[in-house]
Amino acid sequence: MKLAIIGSGFAGLGMAIQLKKAGFDDFVVLEKDDDLGGTWRDNRYPGCACDVPSHMYSFSYELNPGWSRMFAPQKEIWAYLRRCVDKYGLAPHIRYGAVADSLEWDDEARHWRVALGDGTVLTPKAVVSGIGALHVPSLPNIPGAERFTGTAFHSARWDHSCDLTGKRVAVIGTGASAIQFVPKVAERAASLRVFQRTPPWVQPKPDFVFPTWARGLFRYVPGAARAFRDTIYWVLEARAVGFTISPKLMAPQEKVARAHIARQVPDPELRAKVTPDYTIGCKRILLSSDYYPALSRPHVDVVTGDIAEITETGLVTADGTAHEADVIIYGTGFKVTDALAEQRIVGRGGVKIQEAWADGIEAHHGVTIAGFPNLFMLLGPNTGLGHNSVVFMIESQVQHVLSCLRLLEEEKADVIEVRPDAQRRFNRGLQRRLRKAVWNEGGCKSWYLDDQGVNRTLWPGFTFEYWARTRKARRRDYDLSR
Repeated sequence: MKLAIIGSGFAGLGMAIQLKKAGFDDFVVLEKDDDLGGTWRDNRYPGCACDVPSHMYSFSYELNPGWSRMFAPQKEIWAYLRRCVDKYGLAPHIRYGAVADSLEWDDEARHWRVALGDGTVLTPKAVVSGIGALHVPSLPNIPGAERFTGTAFHSARWDHSCDLTGKRVAVIGTGASAIQFVPKVAERAASLRVFQRTPPWVQPKPDFVFPTWARGLFRYVPGAARAFRDTIYWVLEARAVGFTISPKLMAPQEKVARAHIARQVPDPELRAKVTPDYTIGCKRILLSSDYYPALSRPHVDVVTGDIAEITETGLVTADGTAHEADVIIYGTGFKVTDALAEQRIVGRGGVKIQEAWADGIEAHHGVTIAGFPNLFMLLGPNTGLGHNSVVFMIESQVQHVLSCLRLLEEEKADVIEVRPDAQRRFNRGLQRRLRKAVWNEGGCKSWYLDDQGVNRTLWPGFTFEYWARTRKARRRDYDLSR
């Protein structure tokens, strides 16, 4: 085939849909699992839902008037992706159980060699990596974790055979996943201890069920769903002012979060534990209206001491206190920058991607990498968001890839590669802006930053700015050959 897409989440399927719409049929989607969906297949924990409004967390060309809630639950998003596959005829293109172990560019043959886990080697002319950023669970390195005799699992690998009713449960982590499943666990567990290293800023979640009349309006009145989506976009985009201009402009956001704590946490001791000491936005801003009430329940405790070790029967904190547990749930997020750097990709001249990224992970517009011809990344370095829908970013990147493919067609070339100077210039400007942003200046440590404290994850500007800059590949930024 001419093109291989790795991954069948929003990114991989979004790329496949646009190829089909452009009349291009010679491609395959490689999916490591036995089903599609990416993040929305893997994360099936209780309470799992999107924290971006449903009508914005979907493809702009495939609106869904039937969302049941303002913030869609996991099952609905997964079903939405299945419908997209059916509508655009993608099923014949998807190869399940196809683990892409390595990618190696063949200089002489001018194509990629994609080695799959079953020993098969594919030779596409181009590769699009749509693996996403949130698919490799991150487990903390806590001494003794392997000795625990109870049940232990990561939230993205939820053990649904484990009945939590009447159990002593320990949750490690208080990130985006934890604040969704902690209230559900609290309803069933006999006791729940939430081990918190750094409290998140949490704002109220304006979630509600769409009434029947509203769904009818979206379905039958031309332009209604589009207008609603556009309104959501600009409301979310307005939140980016503090992210993109000055951390001082985050004050209104912090005021909302502080009021939320004051309203939902009457106990002063618990209130002190859950109130962050860093600027809001430095870590991901979370949305929940039932997290604080769950922490306030009499059988739930928030433990802020460092975990020294895990024993056969529970956890021990640095002060020597033993916390007995029957179940340990890791709500510790995902490898992001690490996952990118661990990929086995070999480019021109046998250069490994780890060598190309020796000074830090970077790409041109987060999509193309110097020295790696005909390779395109979706949701690559510095294309994540702190304020709007990442699906918007995916669509922008897909259009950029299509623009690169059109350049190949126009010049009757077979290889396209970003120029090193273009990539350097782009990333120098990017990092200049990021150094002054709240993620670096807000006084916290987060998964946005690599080991050197450099933000390799987020886009520092407005999403419409990214859309404008990636809409069409600039010919002078690329070398083309045939």
